Amino acid sequence: MVFYILATVIFALGVYAAIAKKNLIKIVIGMLIIEYAVNLMLVLVGYRGDGLAPIITSSEQTGATFVDPLPQALIVTSIVIGLAMTAMMIALCVRLYQRYGTFDILHIRKLKG
Repeated sequence: MVFYILATVIFALGVYAAIAKKNLIKIVIGMLIIEYAVNLMLVLVGYRGDGLAPIITSSEQTGATFVDPLPQALIVTSIVIGLAMTAMMIALCVRLYQRYGTFDILHIRKLKG
């Protein structure tokens, strides 16, 4: 239960950074923290404390509790998508900095051009 609360706190920290901060780099970091918190929550959903790896090697393990492998597969996909999203956000930040010379979103909004 503690880990679920920790994942929720990490998610809330990422939402705070993405909404309250005015620096583009801090907003990108907030989005990454949100992504990592969601990944952590998905891993926690599939975790079983006394679970075994989901590979049945003998007939003795048929009644055993196994860890759910589906969230792990979803996390691998999420990591790849998150990497592409991070590259796009950083490229956008670089282009905005080249054009306006600042990472401050309030200053960029005032320029309008």
